Amino acid sequence: MSGHSKWATTKRAKAVVDAKRAVNFTKVAHVITIAAREKGGDPETNFSLRLAIDKARGVNMPKENIERAIKRGTGELAGESLEEITYEGFGPGGVALIIQTLTDNRNRSVSEIKHALSKHGGNLGAANSVRWMFERRGSIGIDAAVCTDEHELALIERGAEDIIKDDDGCTILTTPEQFQSIKEYLEGIGATLVFAEIDLAPKERVTLPPDQQEKIEKLVEVLEGMPDVVSVSSNLA
Repeated sequence: MSGHSKWATTKRAKAVVDAKRAVNFTKVAHVITIAAREKGGDPETNFSLRLAIDKARGVNMPKENIERAIKRGTGELAGESLEEITYEGFGPGGVALIIQTLTDNRNRSVSEIKHALSKHGGNLGAANSVRWMFERRGSIGIDAAVCTDEHELALIERGAEDIIKDDDGCTILTTPEQFQSIKEYLEGIGATLVFAEIDLAPKERVTLPPDQQEKIEKLVEVLEGMPDVVSVSSNLA
């Protein structure tokens, strides 16, 4: 989840059972469909679509599934009517949450999200109640093998805003405008991209006691498991 550990999120995603993998396929297909619907089915000219396809490949979605999702977006195939809805709210300890969804049933989505928030000590907020705490930012995770001083300097020269090291590797933070240039550089040097996306990142982060942190992590896990939920961003440190 944004604002927390993308490495942890990625590890969870790679450990899903087949049932959850099917949910992930559905989520990614919806993102591809929306991207193709908005800006066309050519990933060379549609950056959002290219990112969505990269994400689909990252979860091993078959090529034919990707192609069908694109065709649904361009109208070549019939499909359900999807709606993008963003919810804002608070988790335990007042942690700010932004929940982005793609759904064919707005009433079902809001009902499920409200229930999850209430059950886990959170609540739904009004529009713009927490959005001001976040900004759009690119983030790319790479393996430790290429987290060298030489590559760090090259990344900074290309506009990387921050490079965060941990035991798993490096997370490079970028502006949305510099994201593609940095991603292409990393691909060019043979780096393994563990994740690469543009999403909402917190301007400042909050720290919670361990018991409350466990509660917010459980809440986010529940939200991320919902078929309609595309992403969950928080300002948890």
